[in-house]
Amino acid sequence: MNKPLLIEIGVEELPAIPFLNELPNIEKKWSDILEKNRLLCDFDFYYTPRRLVLWHREFQVKQEDSIVEQYGAPVKIAYKDGVPTGAAISFATKCGVDVSALDKIDLGKGEVLYFKQEVKGTESKVLLNEMVNEFVYSLNFGKSMRWASRTDSFIRPIRSLSIILGEEIVEAELFGVKSSNFSFAHRMVSYEPFSYSFAGDYFCKLDKNGVILYPDERREKILSQMKDIEQRHNIKIEIDTELLEEVVAITEYPTALIGKFDEEFLELPPEVIVTSMKENQRYFAVYKDGNLTNNFIVVSNSKTDDFGYIIAGNEKVLRPRLADAMFFYKNDIKNGLSNERLKKLVFVEGLGSMYEKCERESKIASYLADIFELKEKELLQKAIMLSKADLMSEMVYEFTELQGLMGYYYAKLAGEDELVYTALKEQYLPDGEDSELPSNLFSSIVALSNKLDNLMGLFSAGKIPTGSKDPFALRRAAAGIVKIAMEHKLSIDLSKIIDELAHNYKNLDKKVLIEFFNERLFKIFEVNPTVLKAVLASGETDIYKISQKICALNPIVQSDNFKDYVATFKRVANIIKDIDTSVKLTIDEDLLENKEEKELYTKFHEAQFKKYVTVDEELEALFTLKPQLDNFFDNVFVNHENEKIKTNRKNLIGLVYQGFRKIADIKEITI
Repeated sequence: MNKPLLIEIGVEELPAIPFLNELPNIEKKWSDILEKNRLLCDFDFYYTPRRLVLWHREFQVKQEDSIVEQYGAPVKIAYKDGVPTGAAISFATKCGVDVSALDKIDLGKGEVLYFKQEVKGTESKVLLNEMVNEFVYSLNFGKSMRWASRTDSFIRPIRSLSIILGEEIVEAELFGVKSSNFSFAHRMVSYEPFSYSFAGDYFCKLDKNGVILYPDERREKILSQMKDIEQRHNIKIEIDTELLEEVVAITEYPTALIGKFDEEFLELPPEVIVTSMKENQRYFAVYKDGNLTNNFIVVSNSKTDDFGYIIAGNEKVLRPRLADAMFFYKNDIKNGLSNERLKKLVFVEGLGSMYEKCERESKIASYLADIFELKEKELLQKAIMLSKADLMSEMVYEFTELQGLMGYYYAKLAGEDELVYTALKEQYLPDGEDSELPSNLFSSIVALSNKLDNLMGLFSAGKIPTGSKDPFALRRAAAGIVKIAMEHKLSIDLSKIIDELAHNYKNLDKKVLIEFFNERLFKIFEVNPTVLKAVLASGETDIYKISQKICALNPIVQSDNFKDYVATFKRVANIIKDIDTSVKLTIDEDLLENKEEKELYTKFHEAQFKKYVTVDEELEALFTLKPQLDNFFDNVFVNHENEKIKTNRKNLIGLVYQGFRKIADIKEITI
C-alpha cells in the first residue's frame, strides 16, 4: 500500500553559495537512504531559503517482506563426530538461532551451513525519523553553527519539521524540534506558522502565503520579468547564470526591479562596476547598444504593492560601493603600475616573492621568444615584469578576480604599448573550460611563461596535486598550455623547456612533471586512450606535434577497416620483438631475393624519402604499405637459414615499424 509522503525541514535563511555547492548531491543522498531502507521510490526535491522539501507522491507504508539467506562454514569443519564446533556455534549466533535450526546446502563444492529466514518489512513511519536525521546530518555545506544549548550543528538553525504520511503526522525529532503539521509563510505575509492537514493542503497554503516553493517557477518568474523590463526600456540585461541561481536560492517570492546609479560612475571600467554590483549587491548589469548603462536589476524578495522604497533603498546602498571603487581606481592611476612592492609579496613558501616569480617568467619568455622568433623582446620583458604589478593595487585588493584586467586598464592609461597592455589582460587565459585564448603570439608567450613557471615552480616545491585537491590549479595550467599550443600552432617541447630551465628550480623532478602533464593529455584529448598512448610511445614531447599526430591517427583508428590494419601490425610486432628498433637499421639490397620483399622495400623507400606537408599525408602513405606487408608475410620466410638474409628481412620490417613509430607506436592501439 502506498501513501503520499511530505517532508519539510524548516530552517533560518540558508546562505546561497554553500547551499548551491551541495545542491547537486542532495537528491542522491536521500535516494541512497531510501534504497538502504528498501523504500526506494520516485520523489521531488524543492527548496527556498527557509525550507528543504522532499515530496513523494507514492510512498510505501511498509517495507516489502524479504528472504535473507546466509551461508556458513563447510559442514566437515562445522561438525566433528556429529558435534557442533566453534564454527557452527558462531554461525548460529550470527543468525540469531540455535545450532539445531541450521540447514545444509551443497553449492557444488561440498555442503556448507545454510540459514534461510523470512524478514517481515518494518512500517515506514518507524524508520522515517532515523532516515531524516541521517539525511540532514549527511549534508555537507562546509561551515556549520550551533544554536541555543545544543552541541550538534547545522548550517543554520532548524526551526520546524514536518513528516506527513498520508494525513498522519509521523513521530520524529530533528535537532530537538518535533514533527508537526506547521509551516511558515513569507515573512512579509505573516510571522505566525500556519497549519495544514495533508500534502495538497500544504502546497495550496504555501502559495496563498506568498511562498513559491518550486525553484524552476521562481527562475522562470525572474526571467519573464527581466524580459518585460528589457522590452519596456529598450535595454539588454546580462543574465549571469551563477548569479541567477544564487538569486533563485535566496528568494521565496522574487520580483525583478530596475534601478539607477549616478552616470559619473561610468568612468570606471565596466568590469569594476559589474563586479561590484554582483559581488556586493547581487545586481544584474544592464546594457544598451553594447555599452554598460547606469541601470541595474535587483531581484527583491519582498511581497508588496509598492516597490518604490525598495528601489530607492538599493540605489542608496549601491552609491557608496561605487564611490569606494572610484576612490580605489583614481588612487591606483595616481600611483601607477610598479613592481617594486612585489618584492615584499610572497608567492609560495620556498619560491620567493612575486617579483622573483616575474624574473623566472622573464627567463621562460626569453627562451620561448627565441624559439618562436618574436621580435619585440624588450616589450616582452617589460610586459612580464609588469604582469603582476596590479596585485598591489587597491582595486585588486578589493576584487581579486580583477587581477590582470586592472593591469590592462592602468597600463593602457599610462600609455604603454598595445602589445603590453593586451598581454596583461590575457596573461591568465585560458582560465576555464570554455575560456577565450590569448589573441596573439606576444600574449601567448606571456601566458605560457606564467603557466610554465607555476608548474615547474610548484612541482619543485612539492606542491603537487593529489586526488581531487589542486589548490594552485596546476591541472588547468597544463590544459591551458595545450590549448594555446594548438590554437597558435606553437611547437612547445616540454621536455626541452625543462632541460633548458630546470636550473632555476631546485629539486625539480622532470620525470614526475612530465608524467603529470601526460596524464592531463588523456583528459584533454577525447580519443581512444590507446591512440594517445601510441603517440606518446613514439617519444614525441612537442605538444603541438602530439596534437597533430592524434588528429591524423584517430580517424584511421575509428575507420571500419582498422581491424585489418591491427592484424597486420600484430605480425609486424611479432617480428620486431627481438630487434633493437632504437638504433639505426640498415638494408643490404643485394640480399633482397623475393619479389615481395623487394616491392615492400621499394614502396617503403619511396614513402620514407617523400616530403609531406602534413602528418595526415605521411601517415596515409605509411598505411598504404599494408598490401605489400601482407604479401611479404604470406610469401617470405623471415627466419631464413642464412643469418644475413634473416637479419636483412627483420631489419626491413623493423624499418617499417620505425617509420610508423615516428608518428605513433601502432602496436599500442587496442580497439
